[in-house]
Amino acid sequence: MAVQDTSVVKERVARNPAPKPEPEKPKLDGRKRVVIEGVSPEVDGGRFPAKRTLGDLVRIEADVFTDGHDSVAAVVLFRHESSKTWNETRMRPLVNDRWAAEFPVTELGRYRYTIHGWVDHWETWRRDLLKRIQADTDTAVDYLIGAELIEAAAERAKDADKEWLLVQAKALRTGEENTRHRPVAIDDVLNEVMLRYPDRRFATEFQRELVLVVDPVRARFSSWYEFFPRSASPEPGRHGTFKDCEARLPYIAGMGFNVVYLPPIHPIGTKFRKGKNNSTVAEPDDVGSPWAIGSELGGHKAIHPQLGTLEDFRRFVKRAEQLGMQVALDIAFQVAPDHPYVKEHEEWFRKRPDGTIQYAENPPKKYQDIYPFDFETPKWLELWQELKSVFVYWIEQGVRIFRVDNPHTKAFPFWEWCITDIKAQWPDVLFLSEAFTRPKIMYRLAKLGFSQSYTYFPWRNAKHEITTYLSEITKPPVRDFFRPNQWPNTPDILTEFLQLRIRPAFMIRLLLAATLGANYGIYGPAFELMEGRPVRPGSEEYLDSEKYQIRAWDLDSPASLREFIALVNRIRNENPALQTDWQLEFHPVDNDQLLCYSKRADDGSNLLVMVINLDPHHKQSGFVELPLDKLEIEEDKPYQANDLLTGARYIWTGRRNYVELDPNSVPGHIFRIRRRLRVETDFEYFL
Repeated sequence: MAVQDTSVVKERVARNPAPKPEPEKPKLDGRKRVVIEGVSPEVDGGRFPAKRTLGDLVRIEADVFTDGHDSVAAVVLFRHESSKTWNETRMRPLVNDRWAAEFPVTELGRYRYTIHGWVDHWETWRRDLLKRIQADTDTAVDYLIGAELIEAAAERAKDADKEWLLVQAKALRTGEENTRHRPVAIDDVLNEVMLRYPDRRFATEFQRELVLVVDPVRARFSSWYEFFPRSASPEPGRHGTFKDCEARLPYIAGMGFNVVYLPPIHPIGTKFRKGKNNSTVAEPDDVGSPWAIGSELGGHKAIHPQLGTLEDFRRFVKRAEQLGMQVALDIAFQVAPDHPYVKEHEEWFRKRPDGTIQYAENPPKKYQDIYPFDFETPKWLELWQELKSVFVYWIEQGVRIFRVDNPHTKAFPFWEWCITDIKAQWPDVLFLSEAFTRPKIMYRLAKLGFSQSYTYFPWRNAKHEITTYLSEITKPPVRDFFRPNQWPNTPDILTEFLQLRIRPAFMIRLLLAATLGANYGIYGPAFELMEGRPVRPGSEEYLDSEKYQIRAWDLDSPASLREFIALVNRIRNENPALQTDWQLEFHPVDNDQLLCYSKRADDGSNLLVMVINLDPHHKQSGFVELPLDKLEIEEDKPYQANDLLTGARYIWTGRRNYVELDPNSVPGHIFRIRRRLRVETDFEYFL
């Protein structure tokens, strides 16, 4: 093989040098100088939508700034997802390069929003001119620059505005007397017209469109009442029906609730049926757990025959609506061993090496009466579609609220797909997540689409526990995606506090749940009849739990908390301050057994201060301290504190005021604060 002469190669390279590469052009337009960051609400960088309710005024904030000393301008662009047309609202500066704007949401469903920002040469010129005029250093050139800016805006303007702007530009070009030009240049009308036609050629567009889910108002404010239909019969021992449930609705409506929640209403499995008090051996007359869904009588789209017919259920839903309530239905995606799915779709369940289907376990607990779905099945898509069809079926029967049992034991991707798909067609549907699990999992479910979430409230008793936890879930960034629903008890949760079985304990937990949370619920009639017997010491399970047997309740018992509950719900319904969580603020009290906090309506028109005695046994007293400036109460003027629970009225003065609460009467105050105002006639009155 011949060896090439390297001198010849070098000579050729010298005669024909390789072309120099062109400098790579920046991918971004360097003239777009504005920075937009720190946008809120923005859940996980825009990965998930934020949440609001119909009629809300949505506040958008962002950091908007640029290099140098130029002024900037910014707008929020927003539209309902069904519209292709963007609306705009101009942002206003707050402090330290923080900007804000609001827009209303008037339709259910999804909104999209983003931000554009640009260097505002007009505002820069006008700002600097005002400084020069004040220092008497303005020159004719300054006004010629302004004239050029106005003429450029006229090219962007329409019709009459175009002609008017050209007249103003001409006025700034005429003559050389600055005193003649000043009134034209700084005229407020001119500034207003110029702001309508900004130069946005080099506007920075925020990196993505963000999404906002708008739910019905009931997502933000609701009062839930749960009861077991099979225990609704007025005849002890007889299985209740939907007609019995319908007869109970006025009782529930009379207490002021607006959501009636039913545990599963489907046929109950017979194989491995649980007996009374969760016994693994059932007697022939044991009714089983409603959460062991399915038998030869049907599955998730069927009704337990002893409850009645589908027509009976529809009539129950309609009657609830007539009384101002909505029906919430429990959806539990699990099956009894004799559910039709087990025979028809074995592939949807995980099998053990011996060929048997894996029942549900939470070691050391075993639930032989329940099979969980296998979300890693090769037939996962068919499983997803069938589970979604369960929601659709009950939506078609008139149900718009679902309490979902243990959603954290089902695949996250399923929930995001299912809820998004359903709400695209029925944006008024709400989902309550029953996931008492680790915080990050609870938050993830909320981000995936659940409208409301159960919380750790049942186990928060001490002042520092309540203030720390409620401050976390009602402040940014959590509140943008997580809506708490506070429950003092559930069929699964009988806390140690309620096991005291004394009236003040139940009253305290009701007051806390109903005033700390705009969404709350109780499991009745166990709550109003103060059922507090555990199945054994140290357990949170009820003795003779309705989960496994029919119970007879004396709704007319003179010991019932029915009237007190009705009073608290009436206060909630009449005071907008209690219909939102966003204005919750805690205040100091010099006694750790007293908890003080305030809530107020978004427009400030309704201000409530709550003081709760956390000790169900003893009278407690102390001085509460209110931030009068923040609550817009004058330091040197008395104000009235009207107790909505007792009707008592107190005149308070200054920041510190004395309270005393005896749990054996009413363990809390709900004060409506009436601020003293002076009118022109010097007559003073309370607002």
